[in-house]
Amino acid sequence: MTTTDQTLTTLDYDAVMGTLVLVGSPVGLRAILWPNDNDERGRVKLGDRAAGTNKVLDQTARQLDEYFAGERQEFDLPLDPQGTEFQVKTWLGLASIPYGETTSYGKQAASLGNPKAIRAVASANGKNPISIVLPCHRIIGADGSLTGFAGGLEWKRWLLDHEAEHAGQQRLL
Repeated sequence: MTTTDQTLTTLDYDAVMGTLVLVGSPVGLRAILWPNDNDERGRVKLGDRAAGTNKVLDQTARQLDEYFAGERQEFDLPLDPQGTEFQVKTWLGLASIPYGETTSYGKQAASLGNPKAIRAVASANGKNPISIVLPCHRIIGADGSLTGFAGGLEWKRWLLDHEAEHAGQQRLL
């Protein structure tokens, strides 16, 4: 997915974990950046942005409000992730992991048709520019352990617990 117009708009979104920076292009949501995040993770040069809002960022903020309130389990937003073909396929595949559930890197690689691509899938997920909406927090180690997350493992655990609570499950990680 490549956008020719690189004009990006950003909106600071106050969340329980701090201020997230929502980044939108004319096509869709480009990134959700965490406090102290590396903007390169989402291939976003924040120097090329204008603070403000647009339809996509307004929709994103509203849907994140609903998600954090436990009222939304799936996001319905136009997306504009920037990456290699494999990365984008990996990121978009995250949306198929049901709310309140987890899967492993190995199972995700198999679902993409390449069960031996575990390390490549893990690397791609580590660069997921649209976390929460494309829920890389639902990927855990094969042994059930929590593994890397742009927002930090404490927020990965919080997101999983939040989803389990609103899905009527109990989380023991």
